[in-house]
Amino acid sequence: MAIATESQQAQVQAAATDAVAAAAVGRKVVDEVSGWLSVFDDGTVDRTWTGPPEALPLMQPVPAYAEPRDGHTLHDLPGEPNLRVYLPEVALAGRRLPVVVQLHGGGFCISHPSWLMYHHFYARLACALPAVVVAVELPLAPERRLPAHVDTGVDALRRLRSIALSDDAALGDPAAELLRTAADFSRVFLIGDSSGGNLVHLVGARVGGDGADSWAPLRVAGGIPLHPGFVHATRSKSELELRPDSVFFTLDMLDKFLAMALPEGATKDHPYTCPMGPNAPPLESVPLPPLLVAVAENDLIRDTNLEYCDALRAAGKDVEVLVSRGMSHTFYLNKYAVDMDPATGERTRELVDAIKSFVDRH
Repeated sequence: MAIATESQQAQVQAAATDAVAAAAVGRKVVDEVSGWLSVFDDGTVDRTWTGPPEALPLMQPVPAYAEPRDGHTLHDLPGEPNLRVYLPEVALAGRRLPVVVQLHGGGFCISHPSWLMYHHFYARLACALPAVVVAVELPLAPERRLPAHVDTGVDALRRLRSIALSDDAALGDPAAELLRTAADFSRVFLIGDSSGGNLVHLVGARVGGDGADSWAPLRVAGGIPLHPGFVHATRSKSELELRPDSVFFTLDMLDKFLAMALPEGATKDHPYTCPMGPNAPPLESVPLPPLLVAVAENDLIRDTNLEYCDALRAAGKDVEVLVSRGMSHTFYLNKYAVDMDPATGERTRELVDAIKSFVDRH
């Protein structure tokens, strides 16, 4: 996808601004996150993008395609919840592959797994591992607060287990049939970007608490939180000292999205956003799969990411840590930086290689 011209960007920006203004007639904005969403007094939410137009291409949806492109096909599976499936061509040749379940980020309040920013990375990951990548459409706050996102992540695994246990005739969907024959459901890995990294921990813990017999033949073999949204109610040193370099992650976004997403009255010290804090169950008691945690050196929440990793080690958990030097929060999702900036491209390659190594060993 080409980056829009300045003229096209200006036209899209003007149209978006006009749409928001028209939608707001007769209603009052009671809360907003600049550029991302407005909450009105009647409870409705407008997520029309009104920020810098050059960011828009990364938010464009990519349609599914059944004919192979760049070594994979892409299928949508409507249902509860909606799933998007990346199938490498090697799977179509009869080889069973591990399953990587993607839980998207967006502070629990925005984004969609069909966006280009996710598509370019997870299509690449599907082919590089290789693995069947299953992206989950998550609910959004403030309309649906946590734990709705955790429930949906668990429901996605239940849907995969149901597919694994069905025969082709019962599935009634060619894409589901392809998924059933391509996937090794005994090797399922949870992966999540930003707030999706929180869900890797939370969903993994819930499934682990159920016991292996409850989920057979599906087994969660590992979790991969990428720059997880773990924080404290008080600012960390990195939050105070580092400066945001992207419209996709600022402290204002962090604060407001979590206020909209956490249960009413909760602070950022809630276990959903601070599993290493005093309000959370002791990590020694949390049944987690082996983890690979990715941290970005210049991430605003770097310090709390590293604190989470240290707490996991202290609790005796199986955890590996990859620190991407010189990079910011979810840098690998910016397709244009990955394609055009050598340092971003190299750090993304290192991340993909680390994920591949982790999956191969589990």
